[in-house]
Amino acid sequence: MESLSHTSLFSWLINEETASYQFHSQTQIQTLSRHVECQAPQGGARLRLIYATRDVEAEIARAISQSTLPFSLAVIDRSSGLNCIELCSDEPLTQTHLQLFSSLEKVEAFSMAAEPPTLNSPGLLVMDMDSTAIEIECIDELAAMAGVGEAVAEVTERAMLGELDFEESLRGRVSQLTGADESIIQTLCDKLPLMPGLTEMVSELQSHDWRVVVASGGFTPFVGHLKELLNLDAAYANKLDIEGGKLAGTVSGQVVDAQFKADTVQRCAKLWDIPQGQRLAIGDGANDIPMIEAADYGIAYHAKPKLKLSADVSISQLDLRVLPYLLLLNSISS
Repeated sequence: MESLSHTSLFSWLINEETASYQFHSQTQIQTLSRHVECQAPQGGARLRLIYATRDVEAEIARAISQSTLPFSLAVIDRSSGLNCIELCSDEPLTQTHLQLFSSLEKVEAFSMAAEPPTLNSPGLLVMDMDSTAIEIECIDELAAMAGVGEAVAEVTERAMLGELDFEESLRGRVSQLTGADESIIQTLCDKLPLMPGLTEMVSELQSHDWRVVVASGGFTPFVGHLKELLNLDAAYANKLDIEGGKLAGTVSGQVVDAQFKADTVQRCAKLWDIPQGQRLAIGDGANDIPMIEAADYGIAYHAKPKLKLSADVSISQLDLRVLPYLLLLNSISS
């Protein structure tokens, strides 16, 4: 058993030189132990702390010592490039404990589900596109290039907040594009800004035989670009009508609305025989709520308030690389 300071806690945890350590305070001794991810203590609380840079580790260690709980700790390794430790406790975590860790700057704290989705078993992720898989709202960018950006952006924001009917707002916004040259579509495709962490997240999921799908209230050229770029399994969006090289101001075919997104989760899960518990969805706006609720595990990403209330977890500070750390890695791959 070794007594460690805040600055040496992570050195002990990573180097695995001893089985346990102690924090000494004026009133008590706090004894901590270690485990590996696939052999975590069962039946208690399980908390994961995810962070990008190691300069926050001293504050994390200080919070652990202030909690006074006899945690078991593990380093959670993924290939997506963030840092993560897991804290397990036989005792329930109180709101005071949770606040202690969730208030840490540049750290995301997540209480793990009793039976979290498994990373190394086949699964499904259905993603929204605009402001989730990419950094922009495509309709707003097209509108800006067509000279009607301000009017369209205001309607987009209200639709994302859940204040407007989606299909009605979509058709209204697209009508503003009437007469714009179709070349603006390719111009936007060529500079489509991927959300930070998207490539790493998708690559890690695919390396474990996950299916990854985009279901977007945006438009087919952009989801098609993402599908080809990231080798996605499927991509759904709305079809912009073009006549004589100009945008007609209409969309045709099935509208990809909130219900279509929710149905995509169920339809793709059935198509690829994805078992219950392994069906994930991630989005940012109110239009994603049915999709989030249709999934076994719904994730809000830098999301609007209404969506956060419906999601199982919310990523608020870091990027999409967080997602694989929310899944359990078992010792035996299927």
